[in-house]
Amino acid sequence: MECQKHLFQLPPEIHYLNCGYMSPLMKSVEEKGIEGMRRKRNPVLIKPVDFFTDVKEVRKKFGAMVNCNPMQVAVMPAVSYGMGSVIRNIPYTRGQHAITLSEEFPSCYYTAERWCKNHGAELRIIARKDDLPQRGEEWNERILEAIRRDTAFVVMASVHWMNGTKFDLERIGARCREVGARLIVDGSQSVGALPIDVQKSGIDALVCAAYKWLMGPYSTAISYIHEDFNEGIPLEESWMTRPNAERFDRLTNYEQGYKPGAARYDVGQSSNFIAVPMLNEAMGQLLHWGIPDIQQYCGVLAEPLIRFFQEMGTPVDGELHRANHLMGLQLPDGNDGVGLVEELQRRNVFVSLRGSNIRISINVFNSEEDINELIAALKQ
Repeated sequence: MECQKHLFQLPPEIHYLNCGYMSPLMKSVEEKGIEGMRRKRNPVLIKPVDFFTDVKEVRKKFGAMVNCNPMQVAVMPAVSYGMGSVIRNIPYTRGQHAITLSEEFPSCYYTAERWCKNHGAELRIIARKDDLPQRGEEWNERILEAIRRDTAFVVMASVHWMNGTKFDLERIGARCREVGARLIVDGSQSVGALPIDVQKSGIDALVCAAYKWLMGPYSTAISYIHEDFNEGIPLEESWMTRPNAERFDRLTNYEQGYKPGAARYDVGQSSNFIAVPMLNEAMGQLLHWGIPDIQQYCGVLAEPLIRFFQEMGTPVDGELHRANHLMGLQLPDGNDGVGLVEELQRRNVFVSLRGSNIRISINVFNSEEDINELIAALKQ
């Protein structure tokens, strides 16, 4: 695979290594958004069938990306919406607890915390030990050890959003199935750049913000939700999630049930005529490139960075427990991370500060030049 920067609008002097913050828009995706706005100029161009057509295509593409039935895909506005939709429908048995990870993304933590407060349950947090050379491997093992028969669910990222640790979802999912726990995964920092198979991993829900590695617009998210949740109670009562919603002349023939699959969890106005075509276009391009090829491309670019980390004395996990597309350079105590990021920006190198980590996120619009500029700036 070659650099795809020509498909984006990034200025040539900008070294944008920050897709984990927000992806740039591809030119083709931007055009779909503009086309959607133009359609609203004249509403006669929007037919009743259009409320459902693009959404159906988005479900199909996401299903192909993560190996699930498109009927089990829900369209949402944010990770918090998806986490709330799923976790509120997990039953509680006396004595159960929930598990999450240290420094997990707030939308995951707060939703798990609310479930625990509602049921008087304990939220157990599995921390990473940063003083170990192979931190990711040890962290994965302690997660597995923590999952027991009184675990109701585990909510975690597939790749940690702050430091890039990659989790062995297949082993964690197998352990959850063994004890009857649910596995709820935030795929925002991986889906679109790292292959994930919800069937192999035994994932019960995979919730993804779409404006990062899926390269869609902001205020969009998409989720796989297992069939076991098909009788759950959604966050809202949208007319679009009901049977026969396509018949606008019969909407007041009120239906008591919902459409089959995970559609009951769709946000109201899921047919957003600007955002959904943009997301549809973006995911189509990702599937055309191939998610494994994207990860491999990122891996080639990441090799000099890994060597640089090692030269700096920063612990680096083995290949099984680090992602190629997102990694964290842990700053020594006393270093001014804010000042460092600001100085990098003055040099047109864009990364993020997350906790004590300089977070570097690579995608197909990056090149060797971007990596070399970052390394040169960090050395200075």
